[in-house]
Amino acid sequence: MDREQVHNSSRVLFLINVLVVLWVSSNLRSPITSVGPVLTEISQALDLSNFQSSLLTSIPLLMFAACSIVISRIAAGRNISYILLMGLFILGAGTLLRIYGNVFTLLSGSVLVGLGICIGNVVTPGYIKSNLPDHIGSMTGLFAVAMNLTAAFASGFSIHIGQWTSLGWRGSIGIWIFLVAISAIMILVEQGFKKRKTLSTLQPERSTFNLFRSRQAWQISIFMGLQSVIYYSIVSWLPAVLVHYGMPEAETGWVLFTFQIASLPLTFIGPVIANRMKDQRSLIIFITVVMMSSVLLFAFAGLKYAYAAAVLLGISNGMSFSLSLFFFSIRTRSSANAIKLSGMAQSIGYFIAAFGPAVFGALHDADASWKSSFYFLILIVISLLYFGLNAAKNRFVEDH
Repeated sequence: MDREQVHNSSRVLFLINVLVVLWVSSNLRSPITSVGPVLTEISQALDLSNFQSSLLTSIPLLMFAACSIVISRIAAGRNISYILLMGLFILGAGTLLRIYGNVFTLLSGSVLVGLGICIGNVVTPGYIKSNLPDHIGSMTGLFAVAMNLTAAFASGFSIHIGQWTSLGWRGSIGIWIFLVAISAIMILVEQGFKKRKTLSTLQPERSTFNLFRSRQAWQISIFMGLQSVIYYSIVSWLPAVLVHYGMPEAETGWVLFTFQIASLPLTFIGPVIANRMKDQRSLIIFITVVMMSSVLLFAFAGLKYAYAAAVLLGISNGMSFSLSLFFFSIRTRSSANAIKLSGMAQSIGYFIAAFGPAVFGALHDADASWKSSFYFLILIVISLLYFGLNAAKNRFVEDH
């Protein structure tokens, strides 16, 4: 193969790798966010109890917390593309099982959906580090934006999709099987191209390093969890807070929409900027200052600056989320350890995040004004600053 052919093959493979990241990431939120808008319809159709209904959205999150570390240990040192493909097959099986039509298959399918998404969450940062090492910042940004954008699309159009397909809730949560299929095809194309062009010559990296002994890995994991506490507390309780302040219930959805949309630009730009820096401590300071401003506005300004506060929170939370993903790749020496750090941080992170909405709501029981709940978030932001400054230092988890 002459030099020009090698160059062209490399460009084609680069494009295929980018498409794999985009298609895979589009599957990592939409199967969950598509459920909420049709949850009442599902509950009525299958006569679900409130507890059973809540499991549809909580099961995937529980799978993230329970399985991320296990998956990272299984995936590290193996062919990353094939691990992703396995995750997609599990996700596809779960998607089909959920729409089969009874309570058992609905809940069983939710377990598989959570497991399949968990594999994608954990392994994709390692895929980026292994296949796109010179574009970690931009690809991490695209990874995060694609997740959030398809999540917003899924929640916003879920009911309409059910109507367009004439399948009701089954169409709303089942249509995502097509994204799964396209993603699987892209990975098969990638593997076929590598074999045909004999471009895959490196053996998968293996690692015996114990990340739980790394202080840096713990800093990153806790940073991941604390920023998730902010996100899930706001998504869960902000509508109730705004109604308490006097906003019509229908309008609270627009405030949440503003929050989600405002997060998208900085979700992409954040890792791109971070990749050009020696360390990212100045970004951590920016994130926490903006986030603190937002929390204070929600706590003490009532409805006067609700939309401005939503924009500020979207900017800061979007950047903190994508920076968490960025750390998985940039703070490790190998793709194997990137996968292991991703698994560790997401298990610990989702475990920490699970307490956020519960504590926020419990504090409201003691303080009807919601002030105590926002004091809790202020404490979380201060903690985020501490752990973020340590996570952002220019060092590898293997060394600290």
